[in-house]
Amino acid sequence: MRPVEVEVEATDGAARATTATTERGTYTTPLFMPVGTKGAIKYLSAADYERLGAQIVLGNTYHLMLRPGPDLIEGFGGLGAFAGWGGLTLTDSGGFQVFSLDPDVDDDGVTFRSTYDGSTHRFTPERAVAVQEQLGADVQMVLDQCPPLPSPDAVVRAALERTAAWALRAKAVHTRADQSLFGIVQGGVSTEMRAESARRTVEIGFDGYGIGGLSVGERRDEMLPALAAALEHLPADRPRYLMGVGDPASLVEAIALGVDQFDCVMQTRLGRHGSALTSTGRFQAKAARNAELDEPLDADCPCEVCARHSRGYVRHLLQVGEPTASRLLSIHNIAWTIDLMDRARAAIVEGTFDRLRAAVLSVWA
Repeated sequence: MRPVEVEVEATDGAARATTATTERGTYTTPLFMPVGTKGAIKYLSAADYERLGAQIVLGNTYHLMLRPGPDLIEGFGGLGAFAGWGGLTLTDSGGFQVFSLDPDVDDDGVTFRSTYDGSTHRFTPERAVAVQEQLGADVQMVLDQCPPLPSPDAVVRAALERTAAWALRAKAVHTRADQSLFGIVQGGVSTEMRAESARRTVEIGFDGYGIGGLSVGERRDEMLPALAAALEHLPADRPRYLMGVGDPASLVEAIALGVDQFDCVMQTRLGRHGSALTSTGRFQAKAARNAELDEPLDADCPCEVCARHSRGYVRHLLQVGEPTASRLLSIHNIAWTIDLMDRARAAIVEGTFDRLRAAVLSVWA
């Protein structure tokens, strides 16, 4: 196993600009990782990922295990080769999706039914590692238990204990030297349990660290202290990955606390429902007032959609049910978020991150 080695190039308070090195390549942070749940970012192809400047694209172990199956993807040379994507890949364990299905959970693992055909499957920490080794991503995540929030302390405690026990089992069976394994911190919104989970996960020793179970129903003012409590105990020479978070306010707040990388489906979900992320807030492209507007989605956005297409055109596509609208909005939202990360990195290097953070929060808080 090769650790993901982190070179911290600049800091501004706790915010940091880094270069992380994996077995197969490097990436810079702060970093937003688009989500290709079933082997593709919705409405996009690998050529789009490259053009947009994505560095890492996620795949979902739960979905890929069920369709088309790890044996098939392994036969193609792994998820990146299967998708025609030459950049880095990360697979989550599928735990979040499994637990959203209300499975039967015990200390050994979880039993759940497929959303595709109702068939029954068993998932354990060992099985999660084995499937992800077949999928061949550059980074894989351990199986964790993600409790819904709010939950009673006893539920959060049980999830923390299972996550810690499963992390030990995952590390024990991980064998691919060319694939990094990240542990995951749980603990709900309890600062004490977050700190404990972080310490215990670091004691096991992983190539990087994910922080899971946040942005799942709690308020931001509950999320941030819990996040800070975990970060205090995570090593500076490994990546810090806040899982499933992508709204602009949470991104800049988490960067300010020292988070390096993020993923979220929000960018493409908003795109499919006719919304754009912009420097002036969330923009509803389908609104009637846009019908005759010959201006871009965001005048400050450098993306290809804003360079070429008007609000009036995108609104027309939405009105007539043309799928191109979802594609254009998804491209814009991903490009806009990647650009936000680039601007955050530049601001950290220049020592002006607080100014950027304040500007984003003035719109998105």
